[in-house]
Amino acid sequence: MDKQQFWQLIETARRQASDPADGEAVAREAALLLADRPVEEIVAAEQVLWDLMVDSYTLPLWAAAYLANGGCSDDVFDYFRGWLIAQGREVFERVVADPDALAELPVVRACAADGVDLDGEDVLGIAWNAHLTATGDRLPAGSATIRYPEPDPAWDFDFDDHDEMGRRLPRLAALYLE
Repeated sequence: MDKQQFWQLIETARRQASDPADGEAVAREAALLLADRPVEEIVAAEQVLWDLMVDSYTLPLWAAAYLANGGCSDDVFDYFRGWLIAQGREVFERVVADPDALAELPVVRACAADGVDLDGEDVLGIAWNAHLTATGDRLPAGSATIRYPEPDPAWDFDFDDHDEMGRRLPRLAALYLE
C-alpha cells in the first residue's frame, strides 16, 4: 500500500462513515475496509500512516492544534493529526501547508462554536485494528519507523502568547481567542 492507496482508503471510509468529519467514525470504517485487504497491505498501511504523521509534524501545525484544542500535549498533537488525516487528503495537504487554513473548515468553525476538540486518536489504530481483525494478532514489531524532523526554531515561542498567535495564525486566533 502506498500513500495514494491509503488516501483512497480514507476517502472510501469517509463516504461510508455516519459523519465524515468524525475521526472515530472514519477510523472505524477504514479499519474494516483495510481488514479485507491482504495482510501485507495492512502492514504497509501502518508505515504510510506514520509517514503522514511525520509529514504533519510541524510547529506551525502544533500551534494551530494548540489554539483549536485549548492546549496541546505531545499525545494530543498526535490525536489532532489523526483527526486531520481523517478529513482526507485535500484538507490534510492544505492545512499542513497553511495551518491557519484550518479556520476555513466548516467542521472547525462548528467545533470552535461548541467548544469541541479536534481529536482522532482512533485513526492512529487503523492498521492495528485491521490487522487484529484479519489475523487475530497484533501488527508485527517494527511495522513502522518514525523519524520526526527537527522543529522550526522560528516557531519556538510560548503558544499561550495570544498576541503572537494572533499574528501568526490570525484566522484561527479570531475563532478561538476572541
